[in-house]
Amino acid sequence: MRAPLTNLARPSGALAMVAVDQREALRGMFAPHQVGPVSDAQLTQFKVDVARELSPFASALLVDQEFGIDAIVDQKALSPNCGLIAAADLLLGPAGGAATDTGVDPAIDPIRMKNIGSVGLKFLVLWRSDESPEMRAQLVEKFNELCRAAALPSIIEIIVKPPTDSSLAFDREAELIIAAKEAASWKPDLYKAEVPFHGEGDLLAITRNAERISEVIGGPWVVLSNGVKQPNFANAVKACAQGGASGFLAGRAVWADIVGASDIPKALRDISIPRLEALGEIVDTYARPWTDWK
Repeated sequence: MRAPLTNLARPSGALAMVAVDQREALRGMFAPHQVGPVSDAQLTQFKVDVARELSPFASALLVDQEFGIDAIVDQKALSPNCGLIAAADLLLGPAGGAATDTGVDPAIDPIRMKNIGSVGLKFLVLWRSDESPEMRAQLVEKFNELCRAAALPSIIEIIVKPPTDSSLAFDREAELIIAAKEAASWKPDLYKAEVPFHGEGDLLAITRNAERISEVIGGPWVVLSNGVKQPNFANAVKACAQGGASGFLAGRAVWADIVGASDIPKALRDISIPRLEALGEIVDTYARPWTDWK
């Protein structure tokens, strides 16, 4: 039986969630906007600012332990109507760059996360067709054990990557469906998927592929915004919602272009909040409520 997602959802049953669990990738986003190094404290302050300004308009906020969650809780930056999701993944990769692999973070205590207010745990899988499904299943089972230990909903995200063997063909759109079918065997309470076709081109084609994801995952799922150009994201969310998605869990499309602003809280208010409000209206209107899934 799936864990309830009530604490992650809007009254409509749709999910309008903001991600701010980026770590070294976020450092890399700040770096072009300044001369000196990007400090850990700078990343933490950004996450606190996002929580304070955007959480009143989000149904949930995804944050990492390394740079964000404790400061957000300690500073009471989260709106009481916004659920807190703790990232349980260890992101492996170069300083200032995107993750190249993931593991279950040994520093995450799921009971402590629950005690400080988390209402879900999230884990990222970088999925490659030529890597072992059995190894992925073992990794996810370690994550699921954390969720069971704290009786918290499991949120599993897949980002599909080209095969390690560059001589092999890579059909991203087909592999999004194959990866979702594999994820269904892990029985996530909520699945987080990439937008078909990166949100570009024929919106009906995006909806059709979203329908295929809905069919194979067999439960509530949301889209992320990585890889989708910001101006395309709202229409992409609508197209996926029409194909059965329950909403979104997104960061970059909401706040990426205000990184480096001279007044980040003001930029969040002026730019990101209107986007988030518009996205909330879209999912209230078009998304499949999570409660519709049995």
